[in-house]
Amino acid sequence: MNKRANIPWEDRPAKSNDVIWRSTSNPIIGRYHIPSSNSIFNSAIIKYKDGFAGVFRCDDRNVRMNIHAGFSKDGIHWKIDHNPIEMKAGNTDLLHSDYKYDPRVTKIGDRYWVTWCNGYYGPTIGIAYTDDFWEFHQCENAFLPFNRNGVLFPEKINDKYVMLSRPSDNGHTPFGDIYLSYSPDMMYWGKHRLVMKTLPFEQSAWQSTKIGAGPVPIKTKKGWLVIYHGVITTCNGFRYSMGAALLDLSNPAKVLYRSGRYLLAPTELYELAGDVPNVIFPCASLEEEDKITIYYGAADTTVCICFGYISEIIAFIQKYNIEE
Repeated sequence: MNKRANIPWEDRPAKSNDVIWRSTSNPIIGRYHIPSSNSIFNSAIIKYKDGFAGVFRCDDRNVRMNIHAGFSKDGIHWKIDHNPIEMKAGNTDLLHSDYKYDPRVTKIGDRYWVTWCNGYYGPTIGIAYTDDFWEFHQCENAFLPFNRNGVLFPEKINDKYVMLSRPSDNGHTPFGDIYLSYSPDMMYWGKHRLVMKTLPFEQSAWQSTKIGAGPVPIKTKKGWLVIYHGVITTCNGFRYSMGAALLDLSNPAKVLYRSGRYLLAPTELYELAGDVPNVIFPCASLEEEDKITIYYGAADTTVCICFGYISEIIAFIQKYNIEE
């Protein structure tokens, strides 16, 4: 049996009361990490064997968006395949893809499922599965265009696969709420339900333009912990921050608590400056007992990590709960 590697971790800085704190090694993956890359960001990490595996958004120097696989022993130092993932047929022979970006990876049972924003005459949610992060099998797109931020729950609920997503448009989408959908087979999706809406500017401005699910939801005794991004439209454009909510365990369309305050907002230079300034975009997390390490894209340019305790995040959500 393979011994699990410890997740990346740094203790909270002395004299800090922050619920979330950044790694002193940020960015952990630079924009030129592989020879062809213009930027690497908004990527998905998961525990795998005695280390970690990942699916990475790598925009090349034509600025073509694609996803690449990678492996790491410690979750910080990564060997990323120089070539994009080549999909094989899964439950479909439709492998058409104009672009792939912003992946998430979820383990359900013994299989790893990848979701991403897939270009099929506009953005929709692509789905694939892998057992080894070398061979990937593409399935039917989950939805019609236009949709982004498809995130699978790590287990079936009421004997159905469950996915969060955000209906969008064909551009940069100046709107967007989080919805939930069910599937019996990873092919047909339905029973769509609204989960969370944006909030009024005067109530919680950092999440007033659009919101989208981030890492895979985490099952806790108090509910599904969902970390998400929220966007405000400022005179300088969009600004992306990180927040969190708790959903009901048996009915995840029901919001129990939602943070009115953000958990993390762009303040460091690598978050403020890049291809798209002022962006924190969480896509993955690793948990070890109460510890959580969150992977996020910074300024649409690099991959960074931050740390916290699950119990403290839940307490933060409950303390600063805001009702729609």
